[in-house]
Amino acid sequence: MTTSADSTTATVDFWFDPLCPWAWLTSRWMLEVRDVRDIDLRFHVMSLSVLNSDREGLPEQYKELLAKGWGPVRVCIAAAKERGQEILEPLYTALGTRIHNGGNKEFDVVIKEALAELELPASLADAAYSTDFDEELKASHHAGMDPVGLDVGTPTIHVDGVAFFGPVISKTPHGEEAGKVFDAARTLAGYPHFFELKRTRTESPDFS
Repeated sequence: MTTSADSTTATVDFWFDPLCPWAWLTSRWMLEVRDVRDIDLRFHVMSLSVLNSDREGLPEQYKELLAKGWGPVRVCIAAAKERGQEILEPLYTALGTRIHNGGNKEFDVVIKEALAELELPASLADAAYSTDFDEELKASHHAGMDPVGLDVGTPTIHVDGVAFFGPVISKTPHGEEAGKVFDAARTLAGYPHFFELKRTRTESPDFS
């Protein structure tokens, strides 16, 4: 493991919605970072369905995706209640690998297979169509999103308590390159007067 100029352990809280391809790539980057930097990485659930629930003028295709999107995040919350927050990382990996790398958008099938892979109770899939966990879902969502502010989505990361949207990447860096990107992000996050660095995306997500 390589240490950066700041050798203290960084606490990294990562909020994800399994639907988002950009969050998926950023999450895979954070796993790479954990191999080369001293970080305490913790996963939490946000919801694009919650985020966009009051927004008007969304394309019909996106609204249909958001309607389906309640299922995976509800199951994640139910699983965390059953097994603890630590289950979120492997469950997210199981879901995201099927949704993004595998291209499977049949979320009922994805959920069933992910639960089976992790030997979690099959009954947790019932949460996808239940509102029983929605208050806990919204609480998790707002814990991650409210500190960032308006007009942002996922990926959302809190580094040592500093919350920001991004980094948005189209391809996951590996090894020491991943660590260097994290060092830069951590430096920017640590400057209290830094707010935005952005350019137009010219690439689609690359899951290779």
